[in-house]
Amino acid sequence: MVQLKVLSGRKAGTAWVARRFPVRIGRSAKADLQSDESGVWDQHLQLDFDPAAGLLLSAQPDALTTVNGQPVQQVVLRNGDTISAGSLKLQFWLSETRQRGLRFREGLTWAAIAVISLGQVAIVYWLVR
Repeated sequence: MVQLKVLSGRKAGTAWVARRFPVRIGRSAKADLQSDESGVWDQHLQLDFDPAAGLLLSAQPDALTTVNGQPVQQVVLRNGDTISAGSLKLQFWLSETRQRGLRFREGLTWAAIAVISLGQVAIVYWLVR
């Protein structure tokens, strides 16, 4: 998942997680991440997932959008990039992953080791007899 940390404006310090794509960022009620900061258009920019390239940021024509201080129309984002849309500043991050519990698999592994060990002891006992 993708996480956008808001660095400026009224929502500064908050994090927003994108759970599906495309993600629309802007002032509009249809935008996934809404911001009413100055300079932010109704549909300012969009994040799309391209399996071949990665996460692609596409800005509206003539919309002031920069990534790491460089004006862009379309760019592939990398972890830690700073996005500016008007006066709104965001930081792009890959969100933390959740690890599933491994207790069941570990229990099966230990049970298999115990069964194999007991089988070896039974074979040795059978051969010695």
